[in-house]
Amino acid sequence: MNRKAILCGVLFAFLYLVGASVDALADDGAVSVAVGGLVARRETRIVMAKEVLRISIKKIVVDYDFRNDSDQNVITEVAFPVPPYGSSMDYPPAEIASFSDFKLSIDRKPASFKVEAKAMFKGKDVTEILVKDRLDVASFGNSEDGVTYCRNFVSLPESEKKRLTDMGIIEVRDSTDCWAGWEVHLQYHWTQTFPAHSTTHIRHEYSPAEGVNAHMPLEALQLAFTPGSARTNSKRWKDSGAEAMSGFCLAPEQLLGLIHRIKGNRHPVDVGEFYTQWVDFILTTANTWQRPIEDFTLIVERPESDLNDKDEVLMSFCSPQKAKMEKLDANHTQVHLTNFVPTAELHIGFFDVPVAMADPTAGKK
Repeated sequence: MNRKAILCGVLFAFLYLVGASVDALADDGAVSVAVGGLVARRETRIVMAKEVLRISIKKIVVDYDFRNDSDQNVITEVAFPVPPYGSSMDYPPAEIASFSDFKLSIDRKPASFKVEAKAMFKGKDVTEILVKDRLDVASFGNSEDGVTYCRNFVSLPESEKKRLTDMGIIEVRDSTDCWAGWEVHLQYHWTQTFPAHSTTHIRHEYSPAEGVNAHMPLEALQLAFTPGSARTNSKRWKDSGAEAMSGFCLAPEQLLGLIHRIKGNRHPVDVGEFYTQWVDFILTTANTWQRPIEDFTLIVERPESDLNDKDEVLMSFCSPQKAKMEKLDANHTQVHLTNFVPTAELHIGFFDVPVAMADPTAGKK
């Protein structure tokens, strides 16, 4: 089954904005879940005067300056969009998919927010049923240890267990393994006041649900950057990973360098393969505020190698509006735009190849 990252945004009154999907690339990989910034009702009175977006494999931090130029205070519901997620292998673990380490600060002070979890099963809201049985919705009845979905289920009366299993909401596989059939719709939200003729600083941060493919084949590069007929075989195009690779906007010199390193890799397990990670971010959530973003800065951090301290990680992504990329230092790249209206999302790739081992046949005849 293909693993997909479902993109969505939460709007005022919790209306969902549905975005594109990103396919995971191999059975041994991990799916990337794309989320974005803060969203609100289409609020034409509030200007996003400044946004500084910092992205790394380990953390995403977004700083905003929202300005209210009107003569009245503006009070509106603001939310951080969490895509719906389930308990199957199509999704990351609940702790990751729920972005449980989400933090918020307003005017540089820690701020609280509400968490609302809804359980949807075959198009019906079954939240009330689960809450009555004290089954945690967001963690699939698994609120105490994060190990087995059966922890809270096994303590229920037999009649209630049977009712839930007969409905199909929970499937018991053995005494320690249960499958939760519902999909979680999780909302982090709060009521925000923007004082008249004032600027409000808001920051939020969280750990991204990055995508991982430990065995990306060289074929992915060869197909992704071969013009013409390479895309006609859609199954081969997707299965090889070429579809994702083509979205990283690798420069020709980056592509040649990566291919050279892959071909030179003589590791007995990873011949002709390379290690890929990626982070997705929904830029267009900014369009729920007054457009454009007056001052926008993107800073992307290149990570250290997960494979070997001698390896160098290659980083590549499509710059918003094809804007100039500036290297701040060896590990940080910046893009700066003014009067920016996002029209596409970010898909940032990080590529690593195992250190090339010595050729055992070198020097031998």
